[in-house]
Amino acid sequence: MVRNVIGGIIALAGAAAAVLGPFLAWYDGRQGRHYRIAELFEARGVTGAGTGVWASVVAPFAFAALLTLIGLALRSRTLVAFAGLVVIGFTVLWMVRQGQAAGSLVIEGDGSGLGPGVAYSAGGGIALLLAAVVMRGRRRRVEPARGPEGDGYGAYGAGHPGAGGDGEWYDDRPGGPGDPGPYGR
Repeated sequence: MVRNVIGGIIALAGAAAAVLGPFLAWYDGRQGRHYRIAELFEARGVTGAGTGVWASVVAPFAFAALLTLIGLALRSRTLVAFAGLVVIGFTVLWMVRQGQAAGSLVIEGDGSGLGPGVAYSAGGGIALLLAAVVMRGRRRRVEPARGPEGDGYGAYGAGHPGAGGDGEWYDDRPGGPGDPGPYGR
């Protein structure tokens, strides 16, 4: 239970960082929410054209945050890990496309180049993957063991000394079902 709580806290922090990332500067002071999601898949690549919030890279990160919440509610490590892969995948895809458009990716001390938004998004994706590793997930239910004949006596079978000759369990304690009582049989 403690592992699920710690994993949940890490997952929520990672999802929050991933969603916050596009609202910070990504490259040369341009915020991530100004990059259209379609530009990542088009031949011309990243352009200077702006876009609305839900048509930008915010959309896959919001989807990943929703997957994280569903995964935490279901205690599904798979959903949380998939959300982390979505975030990292789109962040890396944007970096590749931006690098193609700009010729290179740099980090400069004067604020040009890669910005903190990329770090938040990549860090959020890594945190989601870490949360999936930390979480224990759901326990699987195990069916009780049956005897070789499936007779209900478990591993001992019907011939176990605790089983009566007619297949009934007997109890030889005073007052138990095997005790004839004061009147006998």
